[in-house]
Order: sequence, then structure tokens, then C-alpha cells
Amino acid sequence: MIVTLKLFATLAAHLPPEARKDHQVQVEAAEGCTVLDLIDRYRVPPELCTLVLVNGHFIPRQDLAGKVLVAGDVLAIWPPVGGG
Repeated sequence: MIVTLKLFATLAAHLPPEARKDHQVQVEAAEGCTVLDLIDRYRVPPELCTLVLVNGHFIPRQDLAGKVLVAGDVLAIWPPVGGG
């Protein structure tokens, strides 16, 4: 199945070089793949996944391993953001 992975800000460095401009990549994922499976696959440190959305819906950190993705899902992840 195909899902879209979007990584923003400093997390975009974990995407393939050709995908960094658009901050997203189409991913072939096995049935039953979870959010945490993709985070691990792209070597994104889970502690840096502050805001995680699947199709625009917030996924709490404790649910990352249990949230199964389906074909067509869009997984978007942002790191912690600081500023003033």
C-alpha cells in the first residue's frame, strides 16, 4: 500500500534527498504498518516527534505503536518548536 510521509523542519533531513524540497515522500508500506514502524524505518528519533498527524488528526505519543496506517493515509510529523 502507498502512504505519504511528511517530515517538517529539522526532521526533513531524514527524508531521501530528492524528497526534502517538498518535505514528503510516497512510501510503500506493508499491510499492518504502524506510525511507529515508519518513524523507525526513516530513523526519526521518536522523542523528536512532537506533533504527529494522520490525515489531519492528532496521534498522541502513546498511540504511535498502535495506530495502523491504511492505503492513502498522510502521516505528517513536526519536531519541537521553540521561539519567542
